[in-house]
Amino acid sequence: MRLIARRTALIALAALFAVAVTAPASAATGTVGIRIVKGGWFFGGQGGRGTLNFGGHTYRLRVGGLSAGLVFGGSVTDFVGTAEYMHHPSDIEGIYTAIGAGAAAAGGVRAIKLRNSNGVVLSLSGAQVGLMLNLDLSGMSISLR
Repeated sequence: MRLIARRTALIALAALFAVAVTAPASAATGTVGIRIVKGGWFFGGQGGRGTLNFGGHTYRLRVGGLSAGLVFGGSVTDFVGTAEYMHHPSDIEGIYTAIGAGAAAAGGVRAIKLRNSNGVVLSLSGAQVGLMLNLDLSGMSISLR
């Protein structure tokens, strides 16, 4: 009986240790501000710059990308929002994809939610200015400058 009790206690202790070791570190949220200039005629391109505020520091960002589908016109969008599920500032780097639709004639509001392969989720919204009609598949690359 004692042997079974010892084995059970040892197995329970090992299981508790395994859970403690494999528990994910808590992720943090940063704030993001990005200005994106987008233009195209069927195929489009976008580029921009921005900032990430994370862990009490500000990091500069570079944004680029391509769009394919129905893309006509040009616009400038000032996005603000959050970058969730981050452990390090470099987690924001990567390729983000989205299927989007929108229209802007002189001005409008745009909101988008994107995810990269690091698990970072960007939730962005902002004012869009320009003449743009789009129903497209977009890929956006973000890197630290």
